[in-house]
Amino acid sequence: MKNLTTTLARCAAILGLPLGVSVAGAGELPAVDLARAAEISAARCGLCHGVDGDSSSPLYPRLASQHHQYIAKQLADFKSGRRKSDTMESMAANLTPEEMLALGVYFEQKPTKPRPARDVELAGVGRYIFHRGNESAGVPACAGCHGENGHGTEQLPRLAGQVPRYIEDQLRSFDTRARTNDNAIMHSVASRLSELEIKGVAMYISALE
Repeated sequence: MKNLTTTLARCAAILGLPLGVSVAGAGELPAVDLARAAEISAARCGLCHGVDGDSSSPLYPRLASQHHQYIAKQLADFKSGRRKSDTMESMAANLTPEEMLALGVYFEQKPTKPRPARDVELAGVGRYIFHRGNESAGVPACAGCHGENGHGTEQLPRLAGQVPRYIEDQLRSFDTRARTNDNAIMHSVASRLSELEIKGVAMYISALE
């Protein structure tokens, strides 16, 4: 955890931004009402995100294997309006904090798998950016914060195996400031990525295990 904190601080320094991220130690999954989470998932989540959160849609993110803290935070942000989405705001509107946490744990325990990159050369561009960044544009390596395998942390999302189109859309949302509910580092990083790099990174991430 000390190494991750140091890396985040280095990224923030490169970009001239405050760190703004706390890093907590990993622990066991909390005890939650998984039966209630399964009920909510079946009624609200499955249509877009897949029955077990392993979305096959090009539009909606995979929730399977995502960190439970991250899912709970995003649901809370949708409910409060801090993260904008008419659909998700209505889905989260009457969820309690306990139910949000339960959904997070429920989906974190679901398996997901990588999808082979459809364009190997494009994924190669993404691999370079993910692991090495782009020094000339001031883009730090994605792996510096999200890990060499894209597994993230309790505060930073798992990227490995994520839907490419969703990653592209989120990077563009960070660039335009349409998404403002997460760390400011992403605003600066996304603004320095070219369209080719965005597509490449999204393609490469989708193939990570």
